[in-house]
Amino acid sequence: MNIKVCGITRAKDLEQLVALGADYAGFIFYENSPRYIIGKMDASAVTQAGSGIKKVGVFVNAPLYQVQQTIKDYQLDLVQLHGNESITYCQAVRLSAQVIKAFRVGNNPNFHLDAAPFMPVVDYFLFDTAHPQFHGGSGVQFDWKMLDAYRLHKPFFLSGGIGPKDVALLKAFQHPYLHAYDINSKFETAPGEKDMQKVAAFIEAVKAFPSN
Repeated sequence: MNIKVCGITRAKDLEQLVALGADYAGFIFYENSPRYIIGKMDASAVTQAGSGIKKVGVFVNAPLYQVQQTIKDYQLDLVQLHGNESITYCQAVRLSAQVIKAFRVGNNPNFHLDAAPFMPVVDYFLFDTAHPQFHGGSGVQFDWKMLDAYRLHKPFFLSGGIGPKDVALLKAFQHPYLHAYDINSKFETAPGEKDMQKVAAFIEAVKAFPSN
């Protein structure tokens, strides 16, 4: 199973992720996030990361030109859109990088109907916890059983409050379109500062899961 570690703000954490075999590293370009990368980590530290990890830029309702320039400056492989971006916007971004469109899951069993129109213009979906204050990184899980209703033919990232103690639950959770686990706040000593021992143990445990 693929693993994305989001909210990276330190070069040393990124270097360790590459060594540990993480599949994706996420960098947040949303200025209201406590994990906002600007001023904490230079673009050169991201661009020099090993080729074995894919770099994901996370944006929330950012101007299109800003996203396009950031893709170039940080050599991003993917862009994760966590706001109210339109189908046309996603289509434009996809000319420069693969697109992950995030949707927040609350108590609405028809959440997947909001995602359906984006099928032709994105590469992945990401399902996160609906929260009144946060676009992501809330540390709160949603009920994964809600994903039983998801039948769109598009792979997705599972996000929202996944922690070190959830390995057994993740192993038991099966879905034909599950592509990756997205971890963040539950593996931190402070916002943007990862506890790499916890991250390493999680990656080792998940990579030992039997293949479907």
